[in-house]
Amino acid sequence: MTAEAALPRKTDNDGLLRNLGLAGVLIALIVIGVVTRPELYSDPSWVKNNILTILQQASAIGVVTVGMTFVIIGGGIDLSVGAIIALAGVWSTTLATQSYGAGGMVFTALVVGVAVGLVNGALIAYGKLVPFIATLAMLVSARGLAAQISGKQTQVSANDTINGIATTKLIGIPLLVWILALVVAAGWVLLNRTTFGRRTVAVGGNPEAARLAGINVKRHTLLLYVLSGLCCGIAAIMLTSQATSAQAAMANLYELDAIAAAIIGGTLLSGGRGTIVGALFGVLVFSTITNLFAINNLATEVQNMVKGGIIVAAVLLQQFRYRSLTNLLRRRNDTDKS
Repeated sequence: MTAEAALPRKTDNDGLLRNLGLAGVLIALIVIGVVTRPELYSDPSWVKNNILTILQQASAIGVVTVGMTFVIIGGGIDLSVGAIIALAGVWSTTLATQSYGAGGMVFTALVVGVAVGLVNGALIAYGKLVPFIATLAMLVSARGLAAQISGKQTQVSANDTINGIATTKLIGIPLLVWILALVVAAGWVLLNRTTFGRRTVAVGGNPEAARLAGINVKRHTLLLYVLSGLCCGIAAIMLTSQATSAQAAMANLYELDAIAAAIIGGTLLSGGRGTIVGALFGVLVFSTITNLFAINNLATEVQNMVKGGIIVAAVLLQQFRYRSLTNLLRRRNDTDKS
């Protein structure tokens, strides 16, 4: 039996229904905005600019969520993504790095992200550390190293090309949104149209079965964390451009936002199932909630409580659907045997 023959098949209808449900949530949030601030939504130009603002705010965390989705589908977790972004951002904005121009800054951010992802993957795949522990340790270490490099100071980006990424528009759409679209498209193709994606689902669903089918589980796990690190490197440049600076405290709690977006998008925390489109919807839901609270001048604390409630509801729904599916399969097996 080949490795590909043993890989599980996706439930496209299930994913479609979930995405339609999330689209319904987005529509409901928009309706709430129209009801609470009708004077704003009556202005077409404001509505257009607000939509672009939501997409732009979702761009960096959306890129991180793509990498996080792959890691979770593969049966892991990455608590260090925010710290990786901070380290990559700080390292790419040192005076030495900026002297090499925009190319040197982008190259440094990507290399730092990939290198830290490689360390995470090696510790988990070959060092046999639990992903939670390994990435938690990296969270602390990477933040500490970023603070050491920056001297606990904000490092200003003096490169006009990097800073211009956040203000540049193509066909009226911010460049940051185009970058998110490209990463999402690449992630979708990688997950749904390549052997790498099928093996990711197999490794997350049943690592031992994947190993027996000929998949190098350790190497694949390593590559998943490298992919997550690469996404963090891209996000670091995006955030640096938006703030025209970088600091050790940047991208704070991004790991929680990325995990939450992936979960409400339908990615199983236990691994083996998830979609890139669903994860993107999850990011957009959270970004829309943030925007809704901002235009209504509501406290951030209330916003966080709402997000927490959504996460709990999404996990409970996952568990309910998983138990229902398991019971259905068990009944079918019993019927076939009889």
